[in-house]
Amino acid sequence: MRGKKREKRLIEPDLQYGSVIVTKFINQIMHSGKKEIARRVMHEALQKISSDEKQKNDPLEIFESAIKNVSPELEVRSRRIGGANYQVPMPVPQDRKITLAMRWIISAAKNKKGKSMAEKLAEEFILASKNEGAAIKKKSDTQRMAEANKAFAHFARY
Repeated sequence: MRGKKREKRLIEPDLQYGSVIVTKFINQIMHSGKKEIARRVMHEALQKISSDEKQKNDPLEIFESAIKNVSPELEVRSRRIGGANYQVPMPVPQDRKITLAMRWIISAAKNKKGKSMAEKLAEEFILASKNEGAAIKKKSDTQRMAEANKAFAHFARY
């Protein structure tokens, strides 16, 4: 190893929901250090989920199931071997699964038009918890690409 391994930062749980994943999601939404705006957007999205009369579950359960459903099992990584680049399928570590799921949900919500960010996030959480929506499509595309490149799996170093 070249240097010291980076220490993991301890993230405080969200004050309102008591969840570390909610705090991580707020940090992902945050832009230019405006954490209070990101926190308000996230809390409004969870509030919209709970106020929706069709949803009987706790908004935190819907959020966590959305993250779990969008998390990929496999991804392709580019590996240079013998002068050629191969897309090698590799299993995704747990931390990266959550990060990718959050990133895909946020980008799917941002790409929608016409509503506030809180409404778009709430809608994307509900869709992802039902295994629907743009974030789930992104996950399935990633999985499909990894399956298509199974022939290069022997290049992976675990």
